[in-house]
Amino acid sequence: MPSRLIHALALSAAAALLASNAAASSGDAWETFRAEVSERCLAAASSLEKASAVVDPFGSESFGLALVIGTPKGSDTAVTRICVFDKQKKTVELGGELAPDRVIIKAPEKAK
Repeated sequence: MPSRLIHALALSAAAALLASNAAASSGDAWETFRAEVSERCLAAASSLEKASAVVDPFGSESFGLALVIGTPKGSDTAVTRICVFDKQKKTVELGGELAPDRVIIKAPEKAK
């Protein structure tokens, strides 16, 4: 077998191995990212009781995004706050409290 062919086969095998490892770790990396966004957004929204976060699976290019839903202390009405997580700086900012009549989430109807 000519040495060029052996070299090309070795490079192809190495590239395939690296690609499969990258694909496997990217799923884990996205899970870690989502967990970090959720944790940091919930920590920032500590004024809300029984809070939960709905995290955008991938966010935008620069930011992780989530909706944090909970009840302000001393209130009976749940509110939603928009949470923005800066991917590079690892900082979080929260928007104001949005009342239930301002944030209505409705699943799209299924096509018939």
